[in-house]
Amino acid sequence: MASDNLRGSLWMIGSMAGFAAEDGFLKAAAGAMPVGEVLVIEGLAGILCFASLALRAGSPPVPRAVLSGTMAARSTVELIGRLFYALAIALTPLSTASAILQATPLVVVPGAALLFRERVGGFRWAMMAAGFAAVLVIVRPGLAGFSALSLLALAGMLGFAGRDLATRAAPPALSNAQLGVAGFAVLALSGMVILSVTGGIVLPGPRASGLVLSASAFGIAGYGALTQAMRTGEVSAVTPFRYARLLFALVIGVLAFGERPDVLTLLGSAVIVACGLALLMRRRIA
Repeated sequence: MASDNLRGSLWMIGSMAGFAAEDGFLKAAAGAMPVGEVLVIEGLAGILCFASLALRAGSPPVPRAVLSGTMAARSTVELIGRLFYALAIALTPLSTASAILQATPLVVVPGAALLFRERVGGFRWAMMAAGFAAVLVIVRPGLAGFSALSLLALAGMLGFAGRDLATRAAPPALSNAQLGVAGFAVLALSGMVILSVTGGIVLPGPRASGLVLSASAFGIAGYGALTQAMRTGEVSAVTPFRYARLLFALVIGVLAFGERPDVLTLLGSAVIVACGLALLMRRRIA
């Protein structure tokens, strides 16, 4: 199990790198296109990609197992996560929404202990708590940054936590490609829901098209790696590495958007890296 946890952790780190890159391209694309339209295009691209992978493996893209109760629950909570987090990004400060999203492990790990009877030792709890504290140092939301609208981010976070747990409980017969088809169908649906309210579809130009396709490529890669991570190691072992997303986002912000992190941001990032390395080294020694 130790080697599975190590591989799962590395998959999770790769997934967070993909999602951070996706966020960067989405941030750039959102200046020229409605967010809902971007999500629909990315969802359709993901469906085509994962459906092709399933067909290449000789499997139907949408098997009967997709209609199971577990998959219905997974799709429902993922729709909640996608929809409410997108609204939170649009209506609340990004730092507040990001801070709330980083609380996902604090829901997933107890959920894994309760639902899957995974043993969560004191060391994992301590490193996870230290990592979350470092996240708060980075984003520093403060009481002034919280409002009733922040409940949108809370709902989104709970949806993503439920998705991760349901991914672990998904029927083993379902391949990662088939799970990807289901996941990106939900992404497209959430974009349609947002567009039904906001409207404003536009024909993207060459630059916007390139940004959306790049976001789709990294989003597909990140989603595939996330699914692999949640199905490889113990949920309580791989979930804390979600904190790596902030580190990759920090680098992208500096290189792509000219952001300049302050001392507390760099300090928090160093603590997150240290916690991740401590978790990895402990599992390798074990």
